[in-house]
Amino acid sequence: MLRALIVDDEELARRGLEIRLASFDDIEICGQARNGREALVAVREHSPDLMFLDVQMPGMDGFEVLRQMSGSVMPDVVFVTAYDEFALQAFDANALDYLLKPINDDRLREAIERVRRHREAKQADEQRNRLLKFVCELTGRELTLESALEAATGEHQDYPKRIAIRDGAETNCVDVDSIDWVDAAGDYMCVHSSGDTFVLRGTMKHLENLLDPETFVRVHRSAIVNRHRVTSMRPHRNGEYFLQLGDATELKLSRKYKDNLERLANHV
Repeated sequence: MLRALIVDDEELARRGLEIRLASFDDIEICGQARNGREALVAVREHSPDLMFLDVQMPGMDGFEVLRQMSGSVMPDVVFVTAYDEFALQAFDANALDYLLKPINDDRLREAIERVRRHREAKQADEQRNRLLKFVCELTGRELTLESALEAATGEHQDYPKRIAIRDGAETNCVDVDSIDWVDAAGDYMCVHSSGDTFVLRGTMKHLENLLDPETFVRVHRSAIVNRHRVTSMRPHRNGEYFLQLGDATELKLSRKYKDNLERLANHV
């Protein structure tokens, strides 16, 4: 069951969306808000899974509502707007979808389905994170990013050449240039190198700052790729691309990182 919050300054708009959502068996409306400040209070009180958020509201618009939320309480967001000019801003704000007023039933179903898929993927990430943690505890292969770099370099370097990976009682040094790609699940990262996979604890943002941008490119919120491993690219919807790596791995370049496409295209 998805707990939904409706945020709109127009009563008729709130009522209309409430009626449409009644046809979804897995949607429960946990609250409604007339403005941004009420929305912030409602999120804290009800902890909704999903928020239908009007973009244009007096005092505090939908984008400002998101800016004032902390990540720990952020529900999935579907923007509702009377102007399609806000669509790109909605996606840049990491909204799952946006609905144009008056709301079309087919588009609402499509948005709900996108929310469902996203939540399934998020639950899979959480499960994967737990499994990675278990593997680390069982095998001793986990190492913090900071420790890995210190062990490999012995001193500070702008772009480290090696990362030390502990595997049981042994510690192996992995050449950074041999890394094919990195993906993340929660606080853990999987480093894929020459057919092997190593687990590090750390954030993608931290790792991205430590890797040479001439070689490594961020393509997704949870993926960094060695651009020399990309053999082909094919366009997908909404400005996204699928990247093919030499080992048959396929990664998605999301719209958020489309500015990095040229760095990849210059190599392929």
